[in-house]
Amino acid sequence: MKADLHVHSSYSDGSETVETVLKLAKERAVTQISFVDHDTVKGLTKICTLGEKYGIEVIPGIEISAYDFKRNRKVHILGYNYDTRAVHIGSICDDLLKRRQTHSLWQIKQIQKAGYDLDVEKIRETAKPSETIYKQHIMRQLTEADYTSLTYKQLYKSLFKGEGVASGDIVYIDAVDAIKAIVADGGLAVVAHPGQLDSYDLIPELVPYGLGGIERNHPDHTASDYQKVEALAERYGLVMTGGTDFHGAYGATIEVGEVTSPSHLLKS
Repeated sequence: MKADLHVHSSYSDGSETVETVLKLAKERAVTQISFVDHDTVKGLTKICTLGEKYGIEVIPGIEISAYDFKRNRKVHILGYNYDTRAVHIGSICDDLLKRRQTHSLWQIKQIQKAGYDLDVEKIRETAKPSETIYKQHIMRQLTEADYTSLTYKQLYKSLFKGEGVASGDIVYIDAVDAIKAIVADGGLAVVAHPGQLDSYDLIPELVPYGLGGIERNHPDHTASDYQKVEALAERYGLVMTGGTDFHGAYGATIEVGEVTSPSHLLKS
């Protein structure tokens, strides 16, 4: 099997539709995939049906935007193979999405005040089927420059980072609450790309709440990260996962299935 357990679609901040991602996955002989769109399980039934069409096993997935309040840093929690009703996951993510949408609309207003021409309704259309606007959707209205280009990076930084007119962030949920929600829905909770967000110290503290895995294979991880993940996985009996973190044109240049998971998560 060839599993890419970390891909994003236009249901959140990916540029490509689910069907396009599945076509790309099929071309690269991916046999198992998980769409871990941010803070949403929208479209899951349709996604699973499309997976059957392309002969690819779809594992229910999500990436929850959480926080390590003890160390004052973000931490992303992946959830896999949960009950598709996702009652507990939905209850904590609904507020997150509302906060993000409110913040994004505020960001648009600040950028407009700074003299940029932005049409909110056009941005909403660009975002669909996502009901939430992300910075990538705003940037698409501002520039045709490629995500990886210096032009894009400079504009993004000038607006959204440091003293930028649209800087700042939403209040995230506690990582423990994200773990509890995933476990309550019968899913496997996994710390995403700990090397990217420096989440290693938090991992032992999440184990008592039901943490079941750590993402090992990720484009941002180094050999040192692999060693750290392997040591923690062995010590606490955690599953190791992995994937491309594919966002299409809204992310780093990478092909679906280019980074695969060391573990396969079969649906029950």
